Amino acid sequence: MLMLTFASFGGCGPSEPNALDRMPTTTVQVEDHAFHVWVAEQEAELERGLMFVTREQMAPLEDGTERGMLFLFDYDRTTGFWMRNTIIPLDIAFIRVDGTIVTVHTMAPHDERLHRPSEPYRYALEVNANVFSRLGVGRGDKVSIPTSILPPAD
Repeated sequence: MLMLTFASFGGCGPSEPNALDRMPTTTVQVEDHAFHVWVAEQEAELERGLMFVTREQMAPLEDGTERGMLFLFDYDRTTGFWMRNTIIPLDIAFIRVDGTIVTVHTMAPHDERLHRPSEPYRYALEVNANVFSRLGVGRGDKVSIPTSILPPAD
């Protein structure tokens, strides 16, 4: 999968590429922009993220809808993401439980520096690098996530 590994999970990299076709998908809205996303909610999916995912796998759909990965956590956190074993550049938006973006970062492939949010977050959305800036997405924007996939509230 496309993304970063959490430092809190120890940074162990997978020995084989991700199988995105085994993950659930959904569509999320960021303001008026739709994103088709793989949903990471199991520990192994959260750890692996978008590691080893290629540009081709992350290419927009035929209708132009951007792809990404949505990370769902069952409690607020402040841990950062890194790009170990991630071979393409990504944007990440850290999102509060109410759907408000608190921070957006652009991350380089294989960068093992931690990219941390400016405040606690509940969800994270990763997309191809520079997509958020191209679409004008940033701090304070709202992300609509289908309630059917959200973990139970606190």
